[in-house]
This record gives sequence, structure tokens and C-alpha cells, in this order.
Amino acid sequence: MRYFKPTIVLLVANILVGCTVSHTSYQRAPLATPLAWQNNVIASPNHSPTATAMMADDHWWKHFDDQQLNQLIDQVLLRNNDLAGVDIVVRLAKLQVGLTAINPTVSASVGTSNNRTLRGAPDSMHFQSLTGSATYLVDLWGNLASQRDAAEWQALATVQDRESIALALVGTTASFYWQIANLHQHIDVNEQSIAYSKKTLELVRLQYANGAVSTLELLQAEQSLLALQANRTQLLQQLVVSRAALALLFDGPPEKSFSERQTLSVVSLPNFDAGLPSELLGRRPDLRAVELRLRSMLATNDATRISFYPTFMLTGSLSSSITSLLNLFENPVGILSSGLTFPFFQWNQMQLSVKVSQANYEKGVIDFRQTFYRALSDVEVALSARSQFQAQSDKLVQSLHAATKIERLYQQRYRAGAVSLRIWLDAQEAQRVVVAAVADNNLNLLTSQLNVYLALGGDMKWSGGGMK
Repeated sequence: MRYFKPTIVLLVANILVGCTVSHTSYQRAPLATPLAWQNNVIASPNHSPTATAMMADDHWWKHFDDQQLNQLIDQVLLRNNDLAGVDIVVRLAKLQVGLTAINPTVSASVGTSNNRTLRGAPDSMHFQSLTGSATYLVDLWGNLASQRDAAEWQALATVQDRESIALALVGTTASFYWQIANLHQHIDVNEQSIAYSKKTLELVRLQYANGAVSTLELLQAEQSLLALQANRTQLLQQLVVSRAALALLFDGPPEKSFSERQTLSVVSLPNFDAGLPSELLGRRPDLRAVELRLRSMLATNDATRISFYPTFMLTGSLSSSITSLLNLFENPVGILSSGLTFPFFQWNQMQLSVKVSQANYEKGVIDFRQTFYRALSDVEVALSARSQFQAQSDKLVQSLHAATKIERLYQQRYRAGAVSLRIWLDAQEAQRVVVAAVADNNLNLLTSQLNVYLALGGDMKWSGGGMK
């Protein structure tokens, strides 16, 4: 028996020496990154990247040069419920970091008792007690440090979540704002078309009364007007839907509470340099959040593995128990104890827990790579759309000029009796289609520029240009 205690001491010493722990250093997953964007829009020679201004601030939407939009976005960032909710999540994550940092844990208790013998003297004895204790977990292997690291990385990731939601919120606000302006423009064009169609119908009725045209032409003119009037009701309903969707972003009822643009006309899109694909990791908050969570998973993996190593805990307590509170501190009793536990004896649980933690980390690596490649795709699609809509804009302007001339010529020929009414009505409809396409192209141009900003994380080199 006298050899038992030294044997235990030697066993413990060997275990402590053998449990060498090294925290896993983070290595970014290998990523196949292209050297340049396929559809990059490089600034003109007079606006080289070295001479252009860098959008160092977060107010990138101000480059759309729309004061109404700026005010709208400022308000939505202050009042949006989704953003307020994620602010609470960020605060909770930071509080969690504080919880993991608490060591030692302290507790205190006060008690009182009243003892009376069942037989004999009727006197009773009153006892008061005060007990305080502190427990300190000696972080031999860095388990607590790994837990703190995991919580800190997670808290940083929630901050990036907040930035990502704010970025998307700005994009949603601008989209609804432009959709409303586009609908106003469509409604205005529709009203002009209705007025023009009414004049056409008056002309046809006059000709019908004089016997110059048949009932067929009269019905065709009436049908054209009715179709335009029916389309107006659809446009008005779309306007109500867009207004309600925008109002929901402001934590308020679906009512009109802001000024609305009536038209969209793009003067020019700003020149810019989208930078290098390798820079995207530092720009987009969603990518930063995924990588920060990956680092949190790595720290959690370390903490899980280390949690099965021996733990050493110191406990100190101070207590006093007397018959009078006034003398409570006259007879204190102090105790200092220590304990050593060996969780690694739970071998099966240890193996499974470590494997689960490692599998979660490996899944996180895959998610990180997929998110990065999806971000690259977002940028390429946005850059391509911007270029294509710009090219489409030039063609639509030419098409509108041609459609206007064609409609005017067919009007003259119809009045001269050279063509049927159907041909003139078709020319009117063709012109309306091109007018609507020009309006939609302006919306698409603005939206494509917005999507470039969003895909790049709202930060890129830019110069010149402007939108009205």
C-alpha cells in the first residue's frame, strides 16, 4: 500500500508529460482563382486605376447620384427589422465570448437553521452560516483558450453577417425604388398610348360614319384601345405591390411615405476597375463570414480533442457557522483542494466526438470553397450583364427612331387609303413595345450596375460617370 501513492503520482506525471498539445494552425483551403475577370470593365486611359478614387467608405450607393435614393437608404438602414435583429445576434455573440472567458467561477451562499430538542430544555439554538467558494480550472492544454478562440471567431463572423445583410438591404431598397420609377414611366407611356388610341378610334368612327371603312376596322380600333386600358390596371396593381414591398423594409405599414421618381434615364454608367479575382475574399462580407466560421470550427475541433485530456481544477472555499450574525467572521474555516480528472478513459466517446468535430470542419472547408466560386460567378455574370445591357441600349435607341418613323409613315398611308387600319395599328403597337423596352433597359442598366457593386462587396475602383 505504501507504494500505491507514488505509483499513482508517477502515472499522472507520465500522462501529463505525454499529453503534448499543439493548436492547429489555420491554412486556407486551396482555391483555383483566375488571374483576371473575363468581362472586366477597365476605366478609360484618362482614368487609370492609379488615378481613380477608391471607394474606401461604405456609401457606395451615392455614386448613383440620386439624393432621393440616398435618403431612402439612410432611413432603411436605421429602421429595418432584419438589420435590427442581426444587431441583437451580434451582441449575443459578443456576450458569449465574455462567458467563455469567465475563470474562475465564484459562488456564495448564506444559510440559517433553528435546532430545538424534543425533550428536555425548551431553548432552541440558532445557527447562521456563510460559505464562499472559487473554482479555477487550470488550462493545461489550452482547452479554454480554444473555446475562447472559437467564440471570438464566431462573433467576428456575425459582424460580417450584419454587413452582408446591410449590403443586400441596400440592393433591395434601390431595386424597389427603381422598379417604382420604371412603373411610373410605363404608366405614363400607357396614358399617352391611350390618348393616341382614342384619337385613332375617333378617326375610324368618322370614316365608318362616312362609309369609308367597314365594321372590321371599327372593331379593331376599339379592341386596341381596350387592350391598352386593361394593361393600365395591371400596371397600377404592380405599383401597389412594389410600394408595399418597399414599405416593409422600413418597419411600417404599406403606405406611401416617400417621394417617388417618375422616370429613369441613365446618363452614363461610371467607369471602374473590378480589380483582381483574388481580392474578392477581402471584399465580400459573406465570404469573410464563411472563412471566420471555418476558423471557429477549427478552434472548436481543437477544444473537442483537448477536452478529453486530463483536467486539473483548484477549489478554494471559506465558511463560517456561528450562533450570531454579529460574530459571523470570528471563526472562518478555509479549505483549498485540487482535483485531477481523466476524461480520456471514455475512449469511444472521445473518438466519436473528435470525428464529428473533424467532419464538421471538413464540411466547412467545402462550403467555403463553394461560396468563393459562387462569388466569382456572381461577379462574372454581373459584369457581363452590364456590358450586354449597354450594348442593347444603343440598339434600342436606333430601333425606337426607326419604329417612330415607321408608325408615322403608316399613319400617312392609312389616311391616304394606301394601307389597311390593321397595318397602322400594328405599327403603333410595335412602337409601344420599343418604348417599353427602352424604359426597361434603363432599369436593367441601373440594376446591372447595382449587381456589380453587390457582387464585389460594394467596394471597387471607379471614376467618372453619373446617373440621373
